[in-house]
Amino acid sequence: MGKPARERTLADNEVRSFSKLMRTSPQKLNLVAQMIRGKSADLALADLTFSKRRIAGEVKKVLQSAIANAENNHQLDVDRLYVKSATVGKQFTVKRFRPRARGRGARIVKPFSNFTVILREREEAE
Repeated sequence: MGKPARERTLADNEVRSFSKLMRTSPQKLNLVAQMIRGKSADLALADLTFSKRRIAGEVKKVLQSAIANAENNHQLDVDRLYVKSATVGKQFTVKRFRPRARGRGARIVKPFSNFTVILREREEAE
């Protein structure tokens, strides 16, 4: 008993990995996502490894998860994977206040983001 299995939204040669509640603004996360869009998976991993941005480590974990999903769950060839899309979404913003001079308060916003990466296997070159 139970619900029927949901139809797969991706193609057979695609795999997705998703992370939510990443502690950075979508604008900063999108700068890292732009670095890896369209690149092969191993080149994207190398770029993220040596990136100076703080959030690059979290993005690297999501990319490694997508590669592991492709290899273990869908039996795709890891050497032919490339980043089809890397999308960033806005989550919520936590608002805090910091005391300032003369009894005033300054608002501090702490934004969170979602990150989705879709890998696709390249067709064999003939």
